[in-house]
Amino acid sequence: MTPRSIVAAGALFAAVAAAPAAWASTTYTGALTEAEVLSAQKAWGDALVAIAREHEAHGHAKAKALAVQVLDKAYGYNLGPVLFKPTLTVSPQTFRTTKEGALAYFVGGDAKYPNDKGFALQGWRSVEIRNAAIQIHGDTASTVGNVIMTDKDGKVTVVDKSWSFKKTDDGAIRIVAHHSSLPYAAK
Repeated sequence: MTPRSIVAAGALFAAVAAAPAAWASTTYTGALTEAEVLSAQKAWGDALVAIAREHEAHGHAKAKALAVQVLDKAYGYNLGPVLFKPTLTVSPQTFRTTKEGALAYFVGGDAKYPNDKGFALQGWRSVEIRNAAIQIHGDTASTVGNVIMTDKDGKVTVVDKSWSFKKTDDGAIRIVAHHSSLPYAAK
């Protein structure tokens, strides 16, 4: 190293060493835990059942109001677009990066999304989540596995599901990516 590069390296080291002091002003609630991820997944499943039951007991308007609350609490639409690919969507509306699109998928009734019949209104009674793996990296986590849903007639639907979660500065756990598809059936 030349004397000039030693001085430059020293300045770079000093800047990096000082960086944590600047980061200290950022509120950080800590890393996600596996227990928090599992809790967020369970809450999602419980919410799906609650929306179905609300629809049956009190109609579409009440189910829609509950779905809005669920989207506000569970998903990160307040952070930016959510990378949401619902199970039963088709082009040109396959992906639902906005809260409006997600709401239409879950409860239907939106003329802008004419193919949506209300996935959450299908009479769900139980949801079981079987993760194949969970990766946690600081305040984010990703999962992949199956979600097994049973309706009021006992019919079981299994979907392949990938989720990404982010723990926000206020400690909330938000879904920021959600991909769901029916399992591949070889012919």
